[in-house]
Amino acid sequence: MITQIAIYTLYGAGVNLLVGYTGLVPFGASVFFGCASYFAALLLLGPVKQDLLALVLSVVISMAMAVVLGALILRRRGLYFSLLTLACSQIAFEIAYKWTAVTGGENGLQGVPRPSFHTEMQFHLFALASVLLCLWLLWRLVHAPFGRALQAIRDNEQRASSLGYNTYLVKLGGFVLMAGLVAFAGSLLTLMLQGVYANNLGWQRAGDSLLMTVLGGVHHFLGPLWGAIAFIILENRLSAITENWWLIFAPIIIVFALFSPEGMQGLAQRLLRNERWTLTRNTIPPRPQVIKPYESAGQAMDPDKPILETRKLSKSFGSLVTAKEIDLQVRPFVLHSIIGPNGAGKTTFYNMLTGVLPPSGGTILFEGKEITKLPMYARARLGISRSFQILSIFPNLSVFENVRIAVQAQRHGALGFFRDAHDIEALNERTWSILDAVGLADRAADPCMNLPHGAKRLLEIAVTLAIDSKLLLLDEPLAGLAEADRQIVAELIRSLAKKHAVLLIEHDIDRVLAISDRISVLHQGRMIADGKPADVAHNPEVIAAYLGAAKGDSKAPPAVERIAHASAKPLLEAKGLAVGYGGSTVLNGVDVTVHVGEAVALLGRNGVGKTTLLRALTGTLPLNAGTVDFADADISSRKPYEINRLGIALVPEGRRLFPNLTVVENLQIAQRAGGLSIEECFDLFPRLRARQKAKAENLSGGERQMVAIARALVVPSKLILLDEPFEGLAPAVVEEVMAALVKLRGKVAMIIVEHHAETVLPIVDRALVLVNGRIAFSGDAGDLEKDHALQAKLLGVVQADEIAAA
Repeated sequence: MITQIAIYTLYGAGVNLLVGYTGLVPFGASVFFGCASYFAALLLLGPVKQDLLALVLSVVISMAMAVVLGALILRRRGLYFSLLTLACSQIAFEIAYKWTAVTGGENGLQGVPRPSFHTEMQFHLFALASVLLCLWLLWRLVHAPFGRALQAIRDNEQRASSLGYNTYLVKLGGFVLMAGLVAFAGSLLTLMLQGVYANNLGWQRAGDSLLMTVLGGVHHFLGPLWGAIAFIILENRLSAITENWWLIFAPIIIVFALFSPEGMQGLAQRLLRNERWTLTRNTIPPRPQVIKPYESAGQAMDPDKPILETRKLSKSFGSLVTAKEIDLQVRPFVLHSIIGPNGAGKTTFYNMLTGVLPPSGGTILFEGKEITKLPMYARARLGISRSFQILSIFPNLSVFENVRIAVQAQRHGALGFFRDAHDIEALNERTWSILDAVGLADRAADPCMNLPHGAKRLLEIAVTLAIDSKLLLLDEPLAGLAEADRQIVAELIRSLAKKHAVLLIEHDIDRVLAISDRISVLHQGRMIADGKPADVAHNPEVIAAYLGAAKGDSKAPPAVERIAHASAKPLLEAKGLAVGYGGSTVLNGVDVTVHVGEAVALLGRNGVGKTTLLRALTGTLPLNAGTVDFADADISSRKPYEINRLGIALVPEGRRLFPNLTVVENLQIAQRAGGLSIEECFDLFPRLRARQKAKAENLSGGERQMVAIARALVVPSKLILLDEPFEGLAPAVVEEVMAALVKLRGKVAMIIVEHHAETVLPIVDRALVLVNGRIAFSGDAGDLEKDHALQAKLLGVVQADEIAAA
């Protein structure tokens, strides 16, 4: 039994190389386990008389088979990949079961010799030693550069590709290595039994290794060991009691799936209060006493020659044209910004430059060479790196490892299989230099998911720098940042432009005008202006297209008369709220009151708990203390859907639409009696009437925001919570959304979360300001709007003691 447990531990560890480390779930890894068993038996019963040689040959044949199968099935992802592996295993079972002349059919092959082992104990010791050796090699592999690349693909495959990894080949390498480990386990099983049978290939047993791995814990290196011990012992004992032992075993699996998703080891760690993944060590290399200053790979560029050039670059999706004959030159050491209203084609343009989307026409030149047809990873290796509009990092890795994985993509050691990545001094030195350059050296050991939003933006820029970048394509790096973080990131971008070519997309027009050397303006897929910031800012066509005003007749947003709601009946009363995550407290002692028809602005720096408060009010985050009353009902312990049905609707940050549904379908799926009709929503947002049949994934950011607000209105809502409704929107679109909110004033109560006080204060009745998890200001919005000194103290860059004094 110990030998069997060792063999199945190796079987599960091989499968977990794909599941835990690469993010691929094979339902049919048994194809290699079973086939290798037959290979070993056929070799020993045929031309090969040496059992150790047969072991090696069966592994080699299985890995060769994995190259062929992997090359085919890795072209599909997710469920399709899983089902294809299962199909391969079932095909192998049918062959083994029915090709009686070769495989023995139902009876299998028996009497397999093992001449090197004269006693059971000799084989037992050999099996244990060889399994331990394989596990040690696997441990080295997952800490090597190749193993770290697998983990990057698991967390964020698109980001890994943008750093220069050929993710298809890396996954194929992991697939072949998995096959080798599983095949060795299958060959050992043949020697243990001195026979081989087809049942290991059938669908009934195909999931055994995956089940063991999940039972033990897929995010733990030793998870397959605990799973194999539990599975084999329980199977042995329970089958002795009843042949229907699965009726007892299955509920055990269900209990673990429900109460300990991290498996047996995860449960033990939770009891010991040490919850973390143990797939690898959670350490980083020691920080050098003196960190070498960051050096750019682009410092030798000729400033007089464009590093990037597009000629008549075009892109269309059917009849929809998103880029039309764009001509652009980007020069070294120039901060070149691209602006334009939502839907202008900015991100589509970036996606063509980086290889995410193929252009419909035109050419792209980088350092004078055409790269129009190169894949994303090949462009990254040339020195084109990008950040993404939505944060794109590796969430389950440390800050240091995020950057080091990017560094290794183009440097020595990137393909290492057994050398510890943290022992490669050149990679570590470069990683520390980049972290120091962006101000994250002190947080190098922190798990990425624990960083505040501003630090994550800095980390993404660090990852972007790490691939020997010459051209930086930064897609809205200031999105969602508080003012203090915006200043830090903007200054960093300005300094990076002295050592690189920088192409920036950003909606913060004031900041763009202040830091840019050159600005290009896109509108409806066309380039309508290109030049110095001062010239672009006064271009009448830009004013009309980007700022939403008629040429030469710029109009301010309409003034809104504030109506006092203080005497109205309270609709929402939250008292003494304390809320947090994972034992930490984000909000403490927060009181919030909203009256019927009242519009309230919820302000504060990034990370102070604004979104946390909205989550608490909607029931998606349980309260640690305090009560919430809504419409004369206590909703403190109600479920989110119950709270929504009472009349609280959330418009979440990021919109969260259903991408494959049309505008109308997104509204219909939420619509209930008593809410606005779809036609009334179209009257509120006329732009949506023309786009009603478009899928949500094809809408611009502004159009998605309009759909998200309309979706909250088709529910019979009394209170709408809007989380950053103006984030990432061009000024013209902001005006449209604001005008709609103005129309809603008095008809429905609103809490609007917004970073920029000057944007939201003119349209609300009252303002709340969160500072360090508490309400630091509650009062008339007009008073706060006029008091710039108080705004600076509560929302600007000040010290913590000054905040406390306020």
